[in-house]
Amino acid sequence: MENGGKKECYPGCGEADEDGYDAIVVGSGYGGSVAACRMSMAGIKVCLLEKGRKWEGQDFPTSSFKLLSTVRFENKSLGFGLGPKDALFQIHTEHDSLAATGAHLKRPKELGSCIACGNCLAGCPYNAKNSTDKTYLISAVEAGCSIKTDCEVKYVVKNPNDTNIHGKRARRWLVFLNDTEYLQSDFVILSAGVFGTADLLFRSQTRGLELSSRLGEGFSCNGNNSAYLAGCTTPLGAFGLHKEQFSKIPFQERPGPAISSSYTSSLGFTIQSAVLPTAYPYLIFKGVSTYGWPTGVWFLHGLIDKMKHSFGLKNSQAMALNVMGYDESDGKITFDRIRDKINFTPPNDLLLPRKIISFQKLTKKLGGILFMSRFRSTSVHLLGGCNASSDHFLGVCNSNGQVFDTKSPSSVHSGLYVCDASLIPCSIGVNPCLTIATASEHVSRHLVQDIINTYVGNDEKNSIEKERGSICSWKLEEKLRCDVRFKEVMRGHIGGMPCVAHLKMKMNAKTTNFDQGSHVFGKSHSLLRGIVGGYLDFNAVEKDRLYVIDGEVDLCEVDIRTPYTQFMHYRLLLVASSGSRYILEGKKAMNPFLLGLYGWKESTTLQVTFKKVMKNSQSEDMVDLKGVLHVSMIALMRSLISMKGNNKTKFVWLLSQSIFKTYFVKRHRGNFMGFPKVELLDRPYPRSTLHEIKTEDGFVIGCRQWKIKKDDSWRFEQEKNPYPVLLINGHSTESFWLPTESNDLVRTFLDKGHETWLLQTRLHPLCSSNSFTIEDIGRFDIPAAFDKILKMIDKSMKIHVVAHCVGGLAIHIAIMGGHISAARIASLSCTNSSMFFKLTPFSTFKMWLPLLPITMMILGENTILPLLKTTKEHLNHKLVKSIARFIPRYERCNCDECEVFSGIFGNTFWHENITSTLHIWMNKKNLSSLPMAAFPHLRKICNTGFIVDSKGNNSYLIHAERMSLPTLYISGGRTLLVTPQTSLLANKYMKLHHPGLRHERVVVEGFGHSDLFIGEESCKKVFPHILSHMSLAEKEDNLEENGKDYKCFYEYDRFEDGDLVFSSITVWFLLFLVALFLVPLVFDI
Repeated sequence: MENGGKKECYPGCGEADEDGYDAIVVGSGYGGSVAACRMSMAGIKVCLLEKGRKWEGQDFPTSSFKLLSTVRFENKSLGFGLGPKDALFQIHTEHDSLAATGAHLKRPKELGSCIACGNCLAGCPYNAKNSTDKTYLISAVEAGCSIKTDCEVKYVVKNPNDTNIHGKRARRWLVFLNDTEYLQSDFVILSAGVFGTADLLFRSQTRGLELSSRLGEGFSCNGNNSAYLAGCTTPLGAFGLHKEQFSKIPFQERPGPAISSSYTSSLGFTIQSAVLPTAYPYLIFKGVSTYGWPTGVWFLHGLIDKMKHSFGLKNSQAMALNVMGYDESDGKITFDRIRDKINFTPPNDLLLPRKIISFQKLTKKLGGILFMSRFRSTSVHLLGGCNASSDHFLGVCNSNGQVFDTKSPSSVHSGLYVCDASLIPCSIGVNPCLTIATASEHVSRHLVQDIINTYVGNDEKNSIEKERGSICSWKLEEKLRCDVRFKEVMRGHIGGMPCVAHLKMKMNAKTTNFDQGSHVFGKSHSLLRGIVGGYLDFNAVEKDRLYVIDGEVDLCEVDIRTPYTQFMHYRLLLVASSGSRYILEGKKAMNPFLLGLYGWKESTTLQVTFKKVMKNSQSEDMVDLKGVLHVSMIALMRSLISMKGNNKTKFVWLLSQSIFKTYFVKRHRGNFMGFPKVELLDRPYPRSTLHEIKTEDGFVIGCRQWKIKKDDSWRFEQEKNPYPVLLINGHSTESFWLPTESNDLVRTFLDKGHETWLLQTRLHPLCSSNSFTIEDIGRFDIPAAFDKILKMIDKSMKIHVVAHCVGGLAIHIAIMGGHISAARIASLSCTNSSMFFKLTPFSTFKMWLPLLPITMMILGENTILPLLKTTKEHLNHKLVKSIARFIPRYERCNCDECEVFSGIFGNTFWHENITSTLHIWMNKKNLSSLPMAAFPHLRKICNTGFIVDSKGNNSYLIHAERMSLPTLYISGGRTLLVTPQTSLLANKYMKLHHPGLRHERVVVEGFGHSDLFIGEESCKKVFPHILSHMSLAEKEDNLEENGKDYKCFYEYDRFEDGDLVFSSITVWFLLFLVALFLVPLVFDI
């Protein structure tokens, strides 16, 4: 947008704002104007931010009514401020002190001619005041400086990102204009005045910026006090003139500039006289905020003078007096975190009695009444608060204006400067304007050199052509933007500890992190994506608030792995005053289940993870918590009421439309996971041998064997060979042997030296039967597999068993039914199964309904259901698959085979947990058919809640003595089919009946049913539990074997002694027999 030859822009809109600036100057006073001018003239890309609005000469007040509309009063006792936030003057009162500051920027123009009207203090309406806009700012704009008015900076933080949204190097600092918007810069120069700079640094400190403990100390009011002299008989000429008075009063008799005379006392202070503008309400100076001297009728003087003015009589002479001296500079500025505002305590002024005496002497000489300020300190020249010193133990900045950090005494925050009256550590005794300008020139010289050194060798910087700068109103442009803003409050518990999130959303904003997600399909409407600010109250972790310094939200995110599910995704980077940083990430998952029956709960429940960003220090405590935050109905109504923006109606419509499509239309977004390449599905896999095994009942099953590679055998030569492992799958699908994955369970076991066997029971699609039960698997298939394994390996070795779902039921039937001995098993690990089988309420309801008997009746004798579309299928198969597609389930999928399978069983995994290639392999290559014959038996087990025989009798739980082995039961924390109660009951059962053995139970958060084995993160979060359990079992077994060997050694010794005794008796017995034989012979002779 062009305006008068100057380019208009606003933060977050133009490319310049996205790329950031070399330097950002906060404040357009003496310090900020000097710094902006010097940097711009040096060819540096500068942006100056001013809290106040742009003022033209005709905008300055010329009457008391207009003046009151340009003043804001801040009073601590009131707890709030009165007046516009962009007021021309800011009046701060606290206890017995008053401080006045200004916040405005005049549009740089050529200097006009002074007409000596005397209205300088209210702002020159004739553009004749030689202020910074006529000197430094106009030069800065000509040199390329961009100025943004109506733009209050809240705080600054170090940029947590390495790159920006364009992939370029990120700037060092983020300068926040509110809770959601910021500008980026490599250098930040704080020139917001004493109160403004201190307030900004205090806010930054609560957001983790490490600053000196001296912040706010050394505050000085420059010994300021004010008085008003009225009722003088001496002609003073200290009243400003109205425009209509110019023709009546010659130029030589006009009051002239506001300050034209001063008196310096040997007592250590200076008194200046000032002309009162016509806009000033004189009654305030005549008794409202003052007290009179000498005592008497002074309180009526204001009324009498006003009556004279009303009747057209000549007013008495009056003028304002301002005294400046030396105070103790021991005042202090503090920050009230509850009110989120600064407080101040003025310094002690030992010269105050002398100043009052001097005012009284002056009043006696000139005549009239002296109106002294009721405040002990009335200051317009504030100094200190960020004092310059040699190290951070004594001050906040060094002599060059660089802000200290606390890593070492003299170390500084790179690129952070203070350049205003805050640096001056003591009162000056005279008007400090020239002193501030001189200090700013000193800081600017070092600042420019620092920036030049930073960009040395940067050709991109050198090649930029400088253009004329711009002046624009951020507030005005903000009103034209098509964004939506609202607040959201969520309450809940994280890690069992209470937490409240107060968030501020700005929708239709550019985001970075979400657009880079590898599984995010496309982008939602820009009005449903935005940035987040605000804070968290989480006192269990940090006593102070956790502020959001980088937050993003997408209210309609769709993962390509779950195209029917809508997510509301939040990602917040939080920072505490201690400097610690945390990441809170959460999702509201909305699934098209039962026509939005859970819609309210899902759309108002945020499942979150809360982690601490670890630094290099190893002494830090790691924080990794999970929890839930909720939005109440009242909080939701407040969010709707707080909504602002030009497009709020469109925003509500888009969000409602998206939710309606999710829950009722049930339209998927995009194709499921794309189409992976064929070579990814056929990834090389370790060689295996498939053994055909004939069971006792004559059925042929398969058992696949993976041997240890010869190349890897050297690792186990010095050790006892690890026991082999037998893997038993769940119903139909493969859980362990996953050719598309690099870290499946088979590869994991082989890498650890375990010979691995995978049992393909009659439940497997390749070995399926039209008539069998789960009891047949436990009675015939598993014992046959054990016999085969023991024949091919050392019979003295035991076997680890890992079973999933129905496989877990079958192994318990085999053991507790006495078909195999627990003595053969080294350890047993079961996932989502045990001798108990507890389903979710919805799955239990499905099992209770007569759907299964009807399905079996439709299938008839051919109970094997083909799943692949390429397979020829009968009419009854088509009917069963149609029924399965119609049955509700929590997550829907574009893949027809997955839809049919999940319709029959329910969702067996969370799609977000598995890879796209695995999903395609499972449904297009592995799961060709679904044997249904075992379902009637499975239904009986599900309805009873524990393993029973095919007739429904409790034939197994009564044989607890047969389960004498170490066990591990694993459940998924995000329940889909089987609840964690399954593993809980089994663990208690084993500890009750076999307390001398080791029994473990693990609940893995974030996993459902089969994704415990097939999940992308299973190798990190699930497999280690199984490996640890097996390793401990082998160690325990080795210790037990060593104990038996020791015992047998002594038994062998005893048998050796016995053998010796037995041999001697035998010899003597033989000799006795020989003697008996020889004696008769001798007597015969």
